[in-house]
Amino acid sequence: MLKAVRKTRASEDIAKQIVGLIRTGKFKKGDQLPAERELTEAFQVSRATLREAIRSLEAMGVVKSRQGYGTHVLVSGEGVGVAPLAASLLTDKDDLFDIFQIRKIIEPSIAQLAAGHASSEDIEELDKILGMQQADVTAGKFTGESDTLFHLTLARIAKNRVLSRLLNALVDLMVHEYGKMYESAARAEKSIRGHHAILAAIRRENCTEARKLMLNHLNEIEKVLFKVKKKRSGKCW
Repeated sequence: MLKAVRKTRASEDIAKQIVGLIRTGKFKKGDQLPAERELTEAFQVSRATLREAIRSLEAMGVVKSRQGYGTHVLVSGEGVGVAPLAASLLTDKDDLFDIFQIRKIIEPSIAQLAAGHASSEDIEELDKILGMQQADVTAGKFTGESDTLFHLTLARIAKNRVLSRLLNALVDLMVHEYGKMYESAARAEKSIRGHHAILAAIRRENCTEARKLMLNHLNEIEKVLFKVKKKRSGKCW
């Protein structure tokens, strides 16, 4: 799976190989990369070269390395292509609000497209995700995993790979960096209501209503997540 690399620009070759393996699904989001010794032997490089490659992947938002815990993949195959762009957008905590505004721009379009493309199998899958979300809330779990899955599944159903990759990267970064913000009963309950309304519009193939309901949903979630910044939304939102 892994190949020895050229001695010149070896760290760049290592990074490219790892990105390629993520893109093809050999390494999945959440997977831990092989141990440092195994990687240095596979690539036939020094530890210093390997660590340089890992640092570059961390800077791109592709992996996260923690002493004692190893190096884990942060993005899916769909998101890896735009992870560097998303990582460059998220530079400090103030930027999170601005990135959420980007979601408010692209996700209503995703919902609109999904309403026009959704098959009966897609509807069934979304129903199952909402069942998982309700089960999480009933059990007192507010991690946002099923919430995120609903949005990313809509992006796939919309059949626009660019929108899907962009949303994957943005959501990956937001959840990884600020996941605790999502862990509240208020956010979870508003999320379920919003998702049910959006799914009902998609079931009716009402593209315009799905778009409107997604924006309404994100506005409601925004109020929970950014209580002190609501005034920044402006009159046009």
